[in-house]
Amino acid sequence: MKRIGILTGGGDCPGLNAVIRAVVKASRRYDWEIIGIKNGWKGLINGEIEILTDYAVSGILPKGGTIIGTSRTNPFKKPEDVQKVEENIKRFGLSAVVAIGGDDTLSVALKFHERGIPVVGVPKTIDNDLSGTDYTFGFDTAVSIVTEAIDRLHTTAESHHRVIVVEVMGRHAGWIATFAGIAGGADEILIPEVPFNIDQVCRNLKARYDHGKKFSIVVVAEGAKPEEGGLIIQSDETDEFGHVRLGGISHYLAKEIEKRLNVETRVTILGHVQRGGTPTARDRLLATRFGVAAVELIKNNDFGKMVALQGDNIISVPLAEAVSKLKTVNMELYEIAKIFFAESYLDKDDKTPEETTTVNLQSYQNPPMEQ
Repeated sequence: MKRIGILTGGGDCPGLNAVIRAVVKASRRYDWEIIGIKNGWKGLINGEIEILTDYAVSGILPKGGTIIGTSRTNPFKKPEDVQKVEENIKRFGLSAVVAIGGDDTLSVALKFHERGIPVVGVPKTIDNDLSGTDYTFGFDTAVSIVTEAIDRLHTTAESHHRVIVVEVMGRHAGWIATFAGIAGGADEILIPEVPFNIDQVCRNLKARYDHGKKFSIVVVAEGAKPEEGGLIIQSDETDEFGHVRLGGISHYLAKEIEKRLNVETRVTILGHVQRGGTPTARDRLLATRFGVAAVELIKNNDFGKMVALQGDNIISVPLAEAVSKLKTVNMELYEIAKIFFAESYLDKDDKTPEETTTVNLQSYQNPPMEQ
């Protein structure tokens, strides 16, 4: 009997439990025992584990978060922690480790693979910024949550004639902002890949206002930055992977928009709401397929790989390829989004809705005479 360890690292994400469940269920075919490693790589440093039985994973498919906990832990910050991880893998008799996580978690997995530890990876990030895979589970759920929020904010923005700035997750890549912004009919979408010009943003919003649209929705990724400055952060403190805590770009935008346009502006920061709660059907399915595929990689002794989605097929790619670079937003998709930005589709000679209505009424009341 093999003993397989499984851990979840980094931020929590809808669909994690679906992967855990799939690994446990798929391993039954080979009579393997699955060991849950608690709180990510920290669990292998501290020796915290639990046996995951069929009973333990019963009913967790629709549950958000992760039943084995998570953390942002980098064992390679301290040589003694690397040693503890390797000693505990031997102590617990683990034949392989399934690491579920994003760029940071899988970067650690790659380093352990290079040290001879049998590791396979499962991509997890709501930001959808991992290379080698078309989509990661959790992304669809996050987009659905943000889209619903934008739909709701439209009604209050229109009622009060306000600009509402919606800040969403996306440290280095604006996939959530782009997808949800298009789906929700946002009037501006600002992403990390394209530094924005605040004057241009305000011109677009003013064009809407001048043409009868007395409200606007601006969607901004947390990592978006103005042309004239860098990232806007909450503090200089960093996590174990060197990341600062982002936040505040929406307040900067709201202040500038209100000052320049004299239009009441409000901020909505969706934050952790985006990655909490029940995963969508699409994310449950993708997570399940990833979990089953990870078990097959172990069966075939195909380590140092990450399962991935390409097209509609589940394949494997080297961990080194998956973490070599971030997958940023396809600019063709962003160009589609820009079609709906105000200045892109309003001509100087456009009539306001009120003028158009007046012309139509006059035309109706004074029909052309028959020849």
